[in-house]
Order: sequence, then C-alpha cells, then structure tokens
Amino acid sequence: MYIGIDLGSTNIKAAIYNEKLELIDRQSKPVHYIHENGFVEFDVLEYCGVLVSLLKDMIKANNVKSVKQLAFTGQAESLVVVKKSGQPLMNAISWMDERSIEECDILAKQFSIEECEQVTGQQAILPTWPATKILWLKKHKPDVYNNAGYYLLLKDYVIYWLTGEINADMSIATFSFFFDIYNKCYWKRMLNEIGVLESQLPKLVEPCSVVGSFKPEVSDLLGLDGCTKVNVGTLDHFAGMIGTGNITYGGITLSTGTVMAMAVMAKEPVPKNSGIAMHYGFVPNTHVMLPVAESGGVSLEWFRRTCMPNTDFREIDLVLAERPRNSLLFLPYLVGTNAPEFDSNATGVFWGLRQEHDAFDMAYAIMEGVAFVLKKNCECITQKGTPLTAIVATGGGAKSDIWCQLQADITGLPILVPNEKEAACLGAAIIAVVADGKFASFADAVKYIKISKRFEPHPDQELSLKYCKFNVLYEASLSLLTK
Repeated sequence: MYIGIDLGSTNIKAAIYNEKLELIDRQSKPVHYIHENGFVEFDVLEYCGVLVSLLKDMIKANNVKSVKQLAFTGQAESLVVVKKSGQPLMNAISWMDERSIEECDILAKQFSIEECEQVTGQQAILPTWPATKILWLKKHKPDVYNNAGYYLLLKDYVIYWLTGEINADMSIATFSFFFDIYNKCYWKRMLNEIGVLESQLPKLVEPCSVVGSFKPEVSDLLGLDGCTKVNVGTLDHFAGMIGTGNITYGGITLSTGTVMAMAVMAKEPVPKNSGIAMHYGFVPNTHVMLPVAESGGVSLEWFRRTCMPNTDFREIDLVLAERPRNSLLFLPYLVGTNAPEFDSNATGVFWGLRQEHDAFDMAYAIMEGVAFVLKKNCECITQKGTPLTAIVATGGGAKSDIWCQLQADITGLPILVPNEKEAACLGAAIIAVVADGKFASFADAVKYIKISKRFEPHPDQELSLKYCKFNVLYEASLSLLTK
C-alpha cells in the first residue's frame, strides 16, 4: 500500500492506493485556525495530531498492516519556528497571515524586484513569504527570534515530527523567499538582511526524495510494521500536475477555485527575467511556471452570492447552455491583478450593460472574462519560450461544461478534465509508487490516468474581436483610475 497526503489549508487529506494506483480509501479532516489581532495562526502540534488521527482511522478501517511508502504534498509558506530540540516556540504562522506588510516595504528598499526575480523567480515582495515573517519576529517577538533553533516550513516540520529528519524539499523552499532556485542554495544576502544563519535552516533535498522512515513510536501508534519510508514529495500544485499526467512542457494544469492557478513545466533553459512566477520543479534541475490570478473562481462566487443568492452553479450552467453568446464584457479584477500585469489598481468592470441583459448574462460575462485572463497568461507563457498544447482543468471550474468549452474556444487549446478529482493526493501517491520502483518513471505511472471529458476549441472571429475589446477596456479602465 502507498499513501498520498495533502497538507491543505482548509483540510488535511489522505488517500491510500495499491501498487496499481487503485484507490482504496480517501478521507479528510478540517484545519482549525486561531484568529487574534488580525493574525492567522494554528497549533502545529494539533495539526500533526489531526494528521495522525486521520491516518490511524484509515489504516484501521482498511485493515492495513504495512505501507511501503508515504509521500507528501500541500501548502508551502506557513512558517514553524522551533527550538534546537524541535519543540515549537509559538503557533505556526499561516501563509494567509499578513502581519509583515511593513517588513515588505523594508525589504523593498534593500532589494530590487529585478534582483528578487533573478534569484527567487518571484516578482513581488509579499507578506506571504516566510522571509518577511521572520523579519517581523525579529522586531515584535525577540524572545522567539533569539531562541529559534530552526525556521521550517509546514511540510518540513510535519516530516521532522514523523521521522526525526530535518530537510527542505527545494520545490517548497522556493516559497521561503530566501532560496536561490537557479543555484539550488540559500540566498545569503537575504539571510543576512533578515538575520538568519544557514545552520538555522533545514538541509536542502530534491523534491520527491525519500528522507527517512517513521519513528518507532509513530509506527506503533498507527499500527504499522515499522517499514514505512517517508517521501518529501512536492508542492500541491506540482503534485496536481503529476496527478493529472502533466509532467512535460506543453501542458497547463489549471486549477480554478477561489483563485485561478496555472502550472506548466517550463522549457529549459528558462529566462531569469521571464515576468512569470518561476519555481524549482518537481523533477531535478527543472522549473515550473506558476502564474496566479486571484480573481478566478472568486469573481463568479461573488456575483452568485451577491446577485443570485437563490441560484446554484448547476442552474447557471443549465440556463446558459440554452442561450447564445451575449455582448457583455467583464474585467474580473475584483482584487486587482497579478499575473500577468501585476497591477493592484485594477478593478472589476461590467461594460455594455443594456436593459435586455439579466443576471445570467452577467454570469456568462464573468466566465468569459476569467477565460480571457487565462488566454493572456497562455500568450505570456508562449512568448517566453514554452509552447502550449493543452490545458488540464481541475478545481470547481472544471465541473462546468460551459466554462470549459469557453476556455477552449478562447485559448484555442483543448481542455481536458481528468477522472480523478483529488489530483494532488493521487500525484503524491504516484511519487511514492515511482520512488519505490513499482514504475520506472512518472511517464509510466501517468499512463493510468483517465480523462473523463475533452473539450475541443472552436475559435471564431467574434471571440477574437471580443478579446481585443477586453484588452482595450482594461487599458481604458486603468487610464481612468490614474486621472
């Protein structure tokens, strides 16, 4: 048996597979947060306890006695500060916590965006990054800062708690903002600025590496034979790429949930100033482009909640399936833009409203607007040297046939919807099975992934003209905002 674990922000998920990658069981448990003074924290020991409880229940329910390998995926930036003994000095700081906005400004005065991009692959200094949180601790929690033995990211800590080994998977280390993704080492200039020694950081290892086995007490607690190997795995978006069979350049794994994230293996060698968020990949010495549009699924959810509270997404799809296209345009920038423009001043805009339009027409315009943003990012990726051949759709947006067909028509790329809905857990399990030698490579393993739906593109002149108008409207709205 093999287990894939997704250390999620909302839920911890785990799935058991056999060596043929057939699903045996999948379960999840929620994550509890502590919200105080505007901070977002969680008890990391409780988090580990929930994980063990989840595993114990699954193992017992399925009468599992031996697990060959367990691999991890999940969130990246949540920070855990521990003593040299490994005991946490405080609650873990969630990636959602924004306490370090002032520290972003401090670092922005010391580091240009160009330098940050050429080292970390990122285009912005954000409070999400652990580097900014550590600088905040230095000023506001000197007792924690002065006693810090290690600064770990969540996945690093969970694996340490299970195995006693302190390592950092490089695909996750990317999100610390003090990792050099091109030279595969810690960024010394940033460490000096925030006051961190390399000895306070975990050893860097390649993603998808086996780093140890369960500690005897963990095996006993789970009722296992003590032979389980632990694999560091990779980032959730990258595990999703593996779980959807998207393991070479040319394909985008698209996740349309609250945000819209696009993960694509970059064609090497990659430019260090691509203008696209770049990360160390899940295969050694590769890189993954990961542009993110925050106004993805949230735009449609905002509209449905605000203007169509008694209508669900399925009804929206059913009504729109019977209607022709309409002329409405919508800029889906309710929280500004990130990829590819990175303009926080941008706003949401409906344009072309007439009295004959109703809420369903507006919902369609929102779907179309989000698809136009997807096209913008696809064009940007192609212009930077990575040709695209298909989009693999996951997340809530993949449940809408209307939206999938729109995305295909607008981008000119086929949209593939995989049969497996929890691609990250499956991807983690594939990592474990391949690392254990049951498959020779990821390419062999992903042959078993099934596509349930395929939407072929049907581009036309009307959509092309509307896309041009969308871009003109975007520029015009920005000019109004700056006057």
